[in-house]
Amino acid sequence: MAGLIAYGAYVPYHRLARTDVAAVLGTKAGKGTRAVAGYDEDTTSMAVEAARGALALDGLRPRIGQLFLATAAPAYLDKTNATAVHAALGLDEHVLAADMAGSVRSGLGALVTAARSPVPTLVVLSDLRTGLPGSADETAGGDGAAAFAFGGHRNGAPVIAELLAHDTVSDEILERWRLPGSPTSRVWEERFAEEIYVTLAGKALGAALDQAGLDIGAIDHFVVSGLHARACATVRRTAGVRPEAVTPDLTGAIGNGGTAQPGLLLADVLDRARPGETIALVVLGDGAGVLLLRTTEALTTHRGARPVAAQIAAGSAPVPYATYLSWRGLLDREPPRRPDPEPPYAPPAHRRGGWKYGFVASRCEKCGTRHLPPDRVCVSCRSVDAMTDEPMEHVRGTVATFTVDRLAHTPSPPMLVVVVDYDGGGRFRCQLTDATEADAVIGARVEMTFRRTVTASGVHNYFWKARPVRTGDTDRTEETHG
Repeated sequence: MAGLIAYGAYVPYHRLARTDVAAVLGTKAGKGTRAVAGYDEDTTSMAVEAARGALALDGLRPRIGQLFLATAAPAYLDKTNATAVHAALGLDEHVLAADMAGSVRSGLGALVTAARSPVPTLVVLSDLRTGLPGSADETAGGDGAAAFAFGGHRNGAPVIAELLAHDTVSDEILERWRLPGSPTSRVWEERFAEEIYVTLAGKALGAALDQAGLDIGAIDHFVVSGLHARACATVRRTAGVRPEAVTPDLTGAIGNGGTAQPGLLLADVLDRARPGETIALVVLGDGAGVLLLRTTEALTTHRGARPVAAQIAAGSAPVPYATYLSWRGLLDREPPRRPDPEPPYAPPAHRRGGWKYGFVASRCEKCGTRHLPPDRVCVSCRSVDAMTDEPMEHVRGTVATFTVDRLAHTPSPPMLVVVVDYDGGGRFRCQLTDATEADAVIGARVEMTFRRTVTASGVHNYFWKARPVRTGDTDRTEETHG
């Protein structure tokens, strides 16, 4: 039996209240909030966070044979973004890492490709949705990521959801588009594509049900995703699925994540589903696609480390609208009157890739001292080249001391810097993110998160920051990579 063996989701901490947008622009107030990636996040960093959740199962990382990153907002063009995710996860160098980028439909393409592949595959869907101020794309959009590992028993991992069938229908529809270099999309009048999408969804769903030998009443969780809100609502209403099987779309709480949206909705269903239930995932966009899954008994012991609902509940107080515009580059504010930040340099970044991307420390084999950054010479017993690599990404720590720097070059002043004492030994100084000054206190518990520290001279610098451990977070212990 082949199918889904692991999953994870990432919802950014920050929120934007739709009423704040309306108050500033004088438009009609919408309800709820949307998830907002922080100033130090992009689709690559969010992909890493989602993938870490999917690969939290001990020993799963070495089994992955290929990695696909799907996004409509890649951090780089020409350069592969999936390789940074690959490096941060510490996957084997022979694992294929490739992007599926440029369109929202790439998320469906990545899922179907992974589901069909005989090679254990990790697929990550990540997106950062931006629209013109006051537009529906801005207020209804959302940021986030989700990751899924497909494989089977022959790969040594239990299947949590068996793949029953899948089908796709493609159609050239000029419904939504964005020219290269443009920060926002253009959309045709909604009524044009609504009936087209409803018809295509019916074809794909009917074909998938026929392949699986099921009727529409067998569906226990009906998930519909797409950026065309009217079409999605019509499919939910007219597909013939039992009303109680139709799942919420989460847009009121976190917005529509575009490429990531089908992954976030599927992860939310898997957080709640019981064994033996059938899930239908319908994705609309330049056609339609359907995946039919049936959950297994293994799901109860292999759920995502951080449920989507818990991440939604843990969101911050809404960020000011002006702050959001500044983070998205839609409000050009005067930068700090400091020298421009220096970009990272390729040779040292490549030489220290294990530390820079994977946050891998070293531990002395003689006396057990942990070193961050890794070193060849032990600071305690002076042993030379007697070190063992030790991944630190899941190791939590305690703030030993901190500083609030109001002069540092940062898009979101002030910069919070903490010195962290890690469980099991080791001390390191780093930035504190997803936090306010009130969170920077001695004794506070923190965990590590992969972020974009700066972009300078057109180069993104990725590294690790600390973030507060908040109530409800799963207390995960240190793991090895297999």
